[in-house]
Amino acid sequence: MVFLSGFVALLVYAATAILLAGLAHKIREYWRSPAPLKIPTTPAPVTRAGVVLRMGRELVFFESLFRSNKWTWIFGWMFHLGLLLVLAAHLRYVTEPVWWWVALIQPFGKYGAFAMVGGLAGLWARRLLVDRVRYISTPSDHLMLALLVGIAGSGIIMRYVTFTDIVAVKAFFLGLMRFDWGHLQTLPADVMLFAHLLLVIALMVVFPFSKLLHAPGVFFSPTRNQVDNPRERRHLAPWAAELESSGHK
Repeated sequence: MVFLSGFVALLVYAATAILLAGLAHKIREYWRSPAPLKIPTTPAPVTRAGVVLRMGRELVFFESLFRSNKWTWIFGWMFHLGLLLVLAAHLRYVTEPVWWWVALIQPFGKYGAFAMVGGLAGLWARRLLVDRVRYISTPSDHLMLALLVGIAGSGIIMRYVTFTDIVAVKAFFLGLMRFDWGHLQTLPADVMLFAHLLLVIALMVVFPFSKLLHAPGVFFSPTRNQVDNPRERRHLAPWAAELESSGHK
């Protein structure tokens, strides 16, 4: 188990590096992508404060999805809310002492996992049963859903069936956080735990190269982050503004 624990530790470090580097690269690409046209989706706010408010509603309530399709909104919101609860509850494995609000939400973490599975099941059924959605779905879409279901499902199994030693798991991850290789805690001999960790590692690796990048991408969408003031102010992309200031036509 010492070898497997060390191997998992190396995979976690590598996956974290790939995730951070991939996200940084993609965000840099988003930042540098030109937006030559003023194309906010109407009705759109006419002030910067209005844009911030609109983005807040989009991030918290998925406003545009709610207007588009109520069933997709229900399942999507279920999944994302469950994911938020699960991620927040998992902070106890990398904090010592555990923050008070993390301790407070621990009882709700299990409900978050079930919300994740329920939301993912609905979204997967949509890709299989709705003709127009099934037509545009690719194998990667189904693989992403299967990966997320596997992560949530294995977590539920560990909580209610195999009962993994979470004290040892926390000691292992605290050692990783502190780069304490000399006293690295051995992970419990639990097949489901290793399956869960490997699935999470796989998600971290593919995240920067998948459709899941809508998470940071929404902040760079010109249909959402632009002020609707084309008559009041001329819109110029940064590269066009540089050309104009240098005298090029």
